[in-house]
Amino acid sequence: MTYVVTENCIRCKFMDCVEVCPVDCFYAGENMLVINPDECIDCGVCEPECPAEAIFPDSDDRAAAWAETNTTYSKQWPNMTRKGQPPADAEEWKDKPDKAKLFSSEPHAG
Repeated sequence: MTYVVTENCIRCKFMDCVEVCPVDCFYAGENMLVINPDECIDCGVCEPECPAEAIFPDSDDRAAAWAETNTTYSKQWPNMTRKGQPPADAEEWKDKPDKAKLFSSEPHAG
């Protein structure tokens, strides 16, 4: 089992999860994070740290649609090992539904 970042992260990208991950399995895109399932050790410490409630175990139905996205982009985007600055408007986007259409495949810049 592994954990999956879902669409709730889009435009929020708080990165509190990065801070607590013991194996540095988070990768950053322009407007969201993903988890590399081959590196995740299923410890679960990231899930409660996410203010946007965007992280779920892959056994959760809410994770299914995003599992492939996590796998694909964790191989393309840069690894995040330290918490960075979330977007200035992250709080405004935190609880908005249907953010999948805003997903950017571009890597994190910075």
